[in-house]
Amino acid sequence: MMSETTGSGRKQYHRVLLKLSGEALRAQGSHDNISPPILEDIALQIKAAHATGLQIGIVVGGGNFWRGLSAQNKGMDRATADHMGMLATIMNALALQSALEAVEVPTRVLSAIEMNSIAESFVKRVAVRHLDLNRVVVFAAGTGNPYFSTDSAAALRASEINADVIFKATKVDGIYDKDPMKHADAKRFDQISYIDALGRQLKVMDAAAFSLCMENNKRIVVFDMNQPGNITRALTGEPGLGTLVCNGPTLPTGV
Repeated sequence: MMSETTGSGRKQYHRVLLKLSGEALRAQGSHDNISPPILEDIALQIKAAHATGLQIGIVVGGGNFWRGLSAQNKGMDRATADHMGMLATIMNALALQSALEAVEVPTRVLSAIEMNSIAESFVKRVAVRHLDLNRVVVFAAGTGNPYFSTDSAAALRASEINADVIFKATKVDGIYDKDPMKHADAKRFDQISYIDALGRQLKVMDAAAFSLCMENNKRIVVFDMNQPGNITRALTGEPGLGTLVCNGPTLPTGV
């Protein structure tokens, strides 16, 4: 189902994919891998969006526990390091499921790696059926293959479930022409085309994930999840939030 614009200017999405990093579950400066208050806040925001009838799939990373690429740089076999990272995403997915169910949101974890005692194995038809039954679905273990990031998993799962859009939660309020943390004159885009983002090497996602989104015309909205309520606002289509990556023209902020 295509998204529609309501009288308030909001996009009324049918099915979306939310991409969360593992670090999003950790409090800044904390040594704890997961912050229960942050997890609860994310769950409550997802609940508010889910209550509108929105179908929500989630891909969560594992960087708060393990980063495969960093381990490879220290001499570990890349495939082994990536498989360990997939297991980290399972832990985060189970934590997210627990938080969502604690606020009475029915949730299922589907894993790309078989571990039947704690999660269902990913099958596209099963995932879509859960979504149609008004359950939030958390996709864990990445794509199940080494050398692919959870960004790639988000692009793949969004394509498989035919999500209207991918929402990528980050620490900044959109995509800039250069790193806003390092350059005070960095300019933010309201909208940018796939080709421009790729040509400018803006690293919206890794190359494999971004190429998959571009080939399947999966729009991406990059937004700041650290502002209170922004996850709900993004998922429910509040206009002017973050940067949209699509096939349309590139529009700097204010244009």
